[in-house]
Amino acid sequence: MEEEGPDRGVGVSALRIVVIGGGFGGLASAVRLAKFGHGVTLVEHSDTLGGALQPVRADGFTWDAGPSSTLLPAVIRDLFRKSGRPLERELDLQPLDLVREHRFADGSVLGLPSGSRTAQIAAFDELGGLGAAWAAYVDERAGEWEVLRRGYLEQPWDRDLSSRELSDLLGSREMLHKRLRKVLPDARLRLVASHPFVADGHDVRNVPVWMGAVSYLEQTFGTWTIPGGMTALGAALVDRLDTREVTVERGTTVLDVVVRKGRAVGVRTSAGDLDADAVVCAVDPRRLPALAGFVRRSMPAIPPVVCHVGLEGDLPDLPHEVVLHGDPMLVVRTGGTSPDGGAAWTIHGRGQIAEDVLRALARHRIDLRPHVVTRIDRSPRDLVEAWSGSPLGVLWQGRQTVRDRLGPTTPISGVYAAGAHATPGSGLPFVGLSAALVAQAIGPA
Repeated sequence: MEEEGPDRGVGVSALRIVVIGGGFGGLASAVRLAKFGHGVTLVEHSDTLGGALQPVRADGFTWDAGPSSTLLPAVIRDLFRKSGRPLERELDLQPLDLVREHRFADGSVLGLPSGSRTAQIAAFDELGGLGAAWAAYVDERAGEWEVLRRGYLEQPWDRDLSSRELSDLLGSREMLHKRLRKVLPDARLRLVASHPFVADGHDVRNVPVWMGAVSYLEQTFGTWTIPGGMTALGAALVDRLDTREVTVERGTTVLDVVVRKGRAVGVRTSAGDLDADAVVCAVDPRRLPALAGFVRRSMPAIPPVVCHVGLEGDLPDLPHEVVLHGDPMLVVRTGGTSPDGGAAWTIHGRGQIAEDVLRALARHRIDLRPHVVTRIDRSPRDLVEAWSGSPLGVLWQGRQTVRDRLGPTTPISGVYAAGAHATPGSGLPFVGLSAALVAQAIGPA
C-alpha cells in the first residue's frame, strides 16, 4: 500500500477500512467500499444495525422510527446498483401523490402534490391564487440546486478549487427566512417552504437561502416510500453487508480514532484496538476525541417529541403525512403497519408543548384518544440516547455552519466522514450522497 493512497482517491491498494456507525450512512459507506474491493469492518455500539431505520414494534404494531419517505430516489438506486443487485430486485420504492398535507391556523388546507410543477401551481391557486408566486420561488431554486449538485454534493468539495459560482452561493450571507419574506407574499407559502427545516429543529433565520432547493427537489423528483415502512431499506442493506463480506462488530463502542504522526492507523474500541488504513466516521464526530475539536463550534439538531400509537376503530381518512401548523406544530404520519382492523400512526411535536401530544392533536379535531390500543412516547433525549446522536445532523447556525462540519474528508489524514453530520441536509438523500462522496474520495482498490 502506498502511504498516501487513501487520500488520492484513485488506484489505491486494497485497504483495511473501519466504518464507525451502523446507521444508513455507515451501511451505505460500508457496502460501497466493500464493492470497491476493500476489506471493511463496520463497528456499531448497539446490538442492531440501521440506526433511525430500525422499526419500533409493540403489540403487533410497527412504526418507522425515523424517515417514512425519501426524496431523490436516484440516490438509493445508485447505492444498490453500485454495491450489488439493483434496487428493483429487492425493494418496491413507490412514488407518493402528495409530499404532505398542510393545515393552517385559518382553517385552509393545502395538499402539496409530489413531483409535478403543474399540479403544485394548481394546488396553490386553489389556496388563493398563489400558484405563480410559488412557481417563481421554486424555479429560482432550480439553478441553485444544479450548482450544489455538480460542485458540492456529487464530488468532494475543495474550497480552493471551488467554482466562483459555488463559492458565492455557499458564502452568501442571505438566510432563507429573509428570502421567503421577500418573495412569498402569503404567510402560508412561507410555512410550506420552511417546513422541512422547522420539522428538523432549525430556526429558518439561520438556514442558508440555498437550502431552499429542497422545495425544488419535492416538486421535480417527488416523494417516495416503501410500502410497509422505510425500515425495509435498512434491512436490505444489512443483508448486503453479508453479500459484500463486511465484518460487523455489534455491541462495540468506538472510543476514538488512533492517530500516529498525523494519520489514522486504527480505532480504539471497548473490545480492543482495530488496525485500519482508513476510517469512516458515520456518527456524530463529537463522540470521538480526535475529531471533536474540529467541530466544537457546531451543534446537533434536536429530534422532535415523538408519540407512536396503535389504533383501532373508526379513524379519520388522512394522507401519509399531515402538518398542523401552529405552536406547537404537529405532524401526523399514518404509514405504519398493524393487525387487521387497526392502524399505526406517529405524531411528532415541535414548539411549546405544554400538554399531552394527543390532547394537543384533539384541539385540531383529530381526537385519537378513544382509539388508542398501545402507545410509545419518546422524548428528544430518549431518541438521542437510543441512536447515540441525532439523525438530523448539524444545527444550522448561519452560513459558517457549512464550513464547521466535516466530510467527506477531515483534517486528519485517512479519516473520512459520512452520515447526517457530514452533509448539509438531513434525510436519506443527503446521507446517501455523503456515503457516495466518501467512496469517491477513497477510491477503488
